[in-house]
Amino acid sequence: MRPIEIEIGIWNLDFGIWNFSHLVIRMQVKEILREYSINEDGCRVEALTGGLINGTWKVSADKGEYILQRINTAVFKNPEAIAQNLELISEYLKRFPNYLFVGPIKNNSGNTLTVRDSRAYRIFPFINNTHTIDKVTTADEAYEAAAQFGQFTYMLKDFDAGKLEITIPDFHNLTLRYSQFLQATESGNIERIKQAAQSIKKLKQNSSIVEEYNAITKNQNFPKRVTHHDTKISNVLFDNHSKGVCVIDLDTVMPGYFFSDVGDMMRTYLSPSTEEETDFSKITIRPEVYEAIVNGYRDRMRQILTQQENQKFFYSGTFMIYMQALRFITDFLNNDVYYGAKYPDHNFNRAGNQVALLERLIEQKGILTQRR
Repeated sequence: MRPIEIEIGIWNLDFGIWNFSHLVIRMQVKEILREYSINEDGCRVEALTGGLINGTWKVSADKGEYILQRINTAVFKNPEAIAQNLELISEYLKRFPNYLFVGPIKNNSGNTLTVRDSRAYRIFPFINNTHTIDKVTTADEAYEAAAQFGQFTYMLKDFDAGKLEITIPDFHNLTLRYSQFLQATESGNIERIKQAAQSIKKLKQNSSIVEEYNAITKNQNFPKRVTHHDTKISNVLFDNHSKGVCVIDLDTVMPGYFFSDVGDMMRTYLSPSTEEETDFSKITIRPEVYEAIVNGYRDRMRQILTQQENQKFFYSGTFMIYMQALRFITDFLNNDVYYGAKYPDHNFNRAGNQVALLERLIEQKGILTQRR
């Protein structure tokens, strides 16, 4: 087997590797596999490129197949907190043996996290006959994904969400994001502030979304639940019949509000265009996908959703789209220090994209809320 770069290809642990950095990673992987009593001889390791944060590989060994992940500690600064959360949830869900929860495997020391040279690794079982998708193309896909995220939160309805560690502080804190946005409009790059004047104006005009968020977080009828917080379609496993099987990538599981999960689905599923689209005329809202998200999530959460929560499905979409627009424009004004940029106006364009998506959603409020 010829060696190919580890980040994009397939390699064999017994075969030579081209450069020193890859050799270091290869040796670390061999050590990690030994920690889980996986025979590294002849192992086939295939890089999976769908994830944007963690390094992820499929490991094919003589006794089975696994998913190996290296946690990005620049994003998740406390990987031990993630491990603790997943262990708590995994232990709790053992009382529901028919529910598939893909938790990490314990190593020979009884831990799910293995640290080598300041790098944190963990291993999951590979679920056969499943696949992920990167983009919602049908309402059925949206329904299946929403149902799986709803089912996850429902299964944990009696779990004390307060026991979970906060893996990313203030991740969906809209009050903070708006404050950071206002600060950037005052102290950010002057030329960029001028360039983004139209987007800044539109975001300020929609500040009622922040006011509504502040009111909701003070309302006891909106309980904090165990929520996923990263409900893009690629975080659901589908079977060979395109039915949802379970949710994956649980690093952002924390206490949160239902509208974080629903809103993230709406932000990433509703339009056939992604946040990278620069031709804003292509940004549209698919009513059938909106309906599928609402129905899929509600079908699994119906027994525990409060009356007030049921009234905020549309708000969920405006909340998440608006917050992401704030984050993109804030980073642009601050010279791309958070997200970085692939080209000079990258975050400027992404902010404009999200502003356009928000406008399209609000324009169709009457139509969408009647379809429920």
